[in-house]
Amino acid sequence: MGGAAFRRIPPDMFRFATHDELYLAVMQVFGEANDRLVTALTFDEVLSGLREVGWFDPVPGDRLDRALGQLCEWGLLDRVQNHGAHYATAEEYERKNLQYSLTKRGEAAFEGVQHALYLLASSGALQSAVLDAIAAHLDDLYGLLRDPASDNRRIFTTLAGLEGHLDALRTNTKQFNGELQRLLRDDAADLATFDEVKRATVAYLEEFVTDLDVRKHAIAAAIARVEELGVAVLHTRALAGADLPVLPGAADPAPRWLAQRQAKWDGLHRWFAPLDGSLPAVETLQDIARRAIVSLLRVLERFGEARRRSASTIQDFRTLARWFSACPTDEDAHRLFNAAFGLWPARHAHLALDDSDEVPAATPWHAAPRVPVSPLLRTHGVTEKAARTARVRDVAEIRRRRRARALRERAELEAAWARLATDGTVRLSTFGELDHATFARLLHLLGRALSVRPGRDGLRRATTTDGRLEVTLRDPGDGRTATIRTPSGEFTGPDYAVEIRSPLREIRRESRDEEAL
Repeated sequence: MGGAAFRRIPPDMFRFATHDELYLAVMQVFGEANDRLVTALTFDEVLSGLREVGWFDPVPGDRLDRALGQLCEWGLLDRVQNHGAHYATAEEYERKNLQYSLTKRGEAAFEGVQHALYLLASSGALQSAVLDAIAAHLDDLYGLLRDPASDNRRIFTTLAGLEGHLDALRTNTKQFNGELQRLLRDDAADLATFDEVKRATVAYLEEFVTDLDVRKHAIAAAIARVEELGVAVLHTRALAGADLPVLPGAADPAPRWLAQRQAKWDGLHRWFAPLDGSLPAVETLQDIARRAIVSLLRVLERFGEARRRSASTIQDFRTLARWFSACPTDEDAHRLFNAAFGLWPARHAHLALDDSDEVPAATPWHAAPRVPVSPLLRTHGVTEKAARTARVRDVAEIRRRRRARALRERAELEAAWARLATDGTVRLSTFGELDHATFARLLHLLGRALSVRPGRDGLRRATTTDGRLEVTLRDPGDGRTATIRTPSGEFTGPDYAVEIRSPLREIRRESRDEEAL
């Protein structure tokens, strides 16, 4: 939001929250009435509503009248005449003739204050369930878009749920990151509570980071599947299911609604699969969580070291001061000082010139020539010793062998993935004969798929740990058996319908095709 957007906020929009507590209570009365779909209140209804919101102090009529007038002056309330009511006396007419209702600005101001109070009382969280819910909603949208006869209202509600989970992820992440940085800067007096909170935070972060790579690759693959069917088609059908009202004299809400949906979809891309090749926001979150774990563990280590100390530095100096005061002579005090601080005579006093006869023994030290002192004597307490230079180990051959082994293993892995990749859905029996390594990887993929619960469409979907392959498994229900032969024997099992593909490779291929066009 730029500066121009902030300048559009009326200057008196939130004065009711700080001017007088009665003003805030009156706005709460109108807010709760608005929740009950009561759009207008009389003076007496406002007065009785104050007690319902917890205002029990007596309110003179002139004070409440001034509050209502000031709120109307600020544009938060609207004062109208009630010409449809029947009045028995002139006093009743004067009291009940006026009705007050929230203006659009008043509704926005009250909701803004309520949202601020909610944020002050809430705490952020990193919820893996939200990531799973985003992936599940994307899978549901993919299934609904594939079926032309599906209900457009279901597409609208599913898309709204997806956007709600994305907003919750962004809001909770920002709040949790702020609380996490404040925790890292916190210096609590109660070390036991501080230690307990930080250890719980480390465990919480470690649980969130676990399998985060799998989740983010699954969401990126789900986004790619939906975009294969067309985001414009998704938004068009969701617009048809939204049933937006077209009010007389108002502009068509459809273009603005579609622009908001596209902005939300772009936000989903920024979090999990940026189109410009930048780093996804979820990976930035992962790096922040990992750095926070390291920082918290370092703080906990310092606390542990502080607890293991039998006394603090201040106590050590106080004890040393008592010992100094108990020394009988200055010589004893000097010996204690040398023992406490290690200030012994210079260690180079024993060094001599190469030719000991060059200087007579009776020469004072200040008149004798200087003797070179090795830096090792100060740092390590030893003098230099002349020796042969150690031979530098040649690691070029080791690097070459490691590089060759890594390239060979990578080629074997790529060949296995290429052998297992299918062109659409096939039966498990079509694999026929496989070598042992490729068969082991196939079993690994099948095991990951069978460990996942089937979706609403009856399909089991899973991805590899690195997100390079996605396997879709379905039981045809015909009871057929598949046999796969390997050098070590034969494998027999249900003849599932399986599809193995590489979402990342397809995305790269589409990007190359678009660049070529």
